[in-house]
Amino acid sequence: MSIESELKNLPDLRLLAAAPHRLMFFVGAGNVLLSMAWWTFWLINSRWTLLDVPQLAIPAGWMHALIMQYQVLPSFIFGFLLTVFPRWMGLSAFSRWHYVPVGFGLLAGQALTLVSLFGFEHLLFLGWLLTLAGWLTGVVYLAILLWRDPNTTWHAISAFAALLLGLIGIGLVFAYLFSRDPHWMFAAIKFGGFGLLLPVYFTVCHRMLPFFAGAALPGYRAYRPMPALAVFWLLAMAHLGLELAHAYAGLWLVDLPLAALSGWLLWRWWPRRRMPALLSVLMFGFAWLPAAALLYALQSLWLVNTGEFLLGRAPAHALFIGFFGSLLVAMVTRVTQGHSGRPLQLGGVAAFAFIVVQLAAVARIGAELASDILLWHGAAGLLWLLAFLPWGMRSLWIYLTPRADGQPG
Repeated sequence: MSIESELKNLPDLRLLAAAPHRLMFFVGAGNVLLSMAWWTFWLINSRWTLLDVPQLAIPAGWMHALIMQYQVLPSFIFGFLLTVFPRWMGLSAFSRWHYVPVGFGLLAGQALTLVSLFGFEHLLFLGWLLTLAGWLTGVVYLAILLWRDPNTTWHAISAFAALLLGLIGIGLVFAYLFSRDPHWMFAAIKFGGFGLLLPVYFTVCHRMLPFFAGAALPGYRAYRPMPALAVFWLLAMAHLGLELAHAYAGLWLVDLPLAALSGWLLWRWWPRRRMPALLSVLMFGFAWLPAAALLYALQSLWLVNTGEFLLGRAPAHALFIGFFGSLLVAMVTRVTQGHSGRPLQLGGVAAFAFIVVQLAAVARIGAELASDILLWHGAAGLLWLLAFLPWGMRSLWIYLTPRADGQPG
């Protein structure tokens, strides 16, 4: 290999601005490692008191939820949507002047948020101001595309509606920061899970899983029933409303239909022949949604009959680690491989990450029934880091180096 070709493969920060997914996925991969390193340390230190750390003005569990819902995962979400919105609508792609401010806001926002957790609380408000700035920039530019859309792109409208609910959630975070009323924090966390993340994930799966299957398997018939997307929104908003009202005994009324809807879609999407590994992890990742909805429904029915909240946050972590975490690995790997000019293959690093995420989900779900719950919390956190460290480092390197096929972007 010549010196010139070797130099071309060296990391170059300037490449981050070459495409929305490069910058935003880079931010997301760094954020997911940093945030979970802090959270895992906090869990382990709570169990064994390894170091004397300052107490947080805001409970650590709340901060973990906010960081993951409004800073970490939205980095990947904006990277994906800023890439696909123009393609879905047949419009011109965004320039770096559109997406660089989004990436900077989310990167700087989470960095200041994490620093604030180590005794620098005065940086917390500034961190969330930068997060809000990044969010607003991304939402405004996506709104402009929706306004210019020559057709009615329902998946774009659905994803955008979820982002608007996410903005409401960030507004609730600020309401808490000003008032310290825990009701605002509770609402912010619920909006992040069932107003933002679940609708975005479901919308992307509804559009992209059939597309990915068709691209991998000749003759596969894509199935995207739009009424299913509408029914999903009704169920998701009903679940959100019941959670906000603390009406957990009624969740089974919407979560059993959600389990049935997502399970039916999984059955229709599942190929009746051997799948490539990269498609398999997408399908298995989606399978966590009916499982999580079923756990929510079972917990609700148990509560109705016994008055006991048996499973605690097990259903939530089946959703957050199982569904969101598994599809994060599967979807980002698929997009990264394709947009970096590499073969559409899962690869050993991503396969390892996906398998260990399954173990982390099982550990965190099982922790609710264990006698030493903090031990299992720490184990789940360590498994998450074990899964994402090699995957994240490989991803960071890809985003900093030229495409393997020599093409721009």
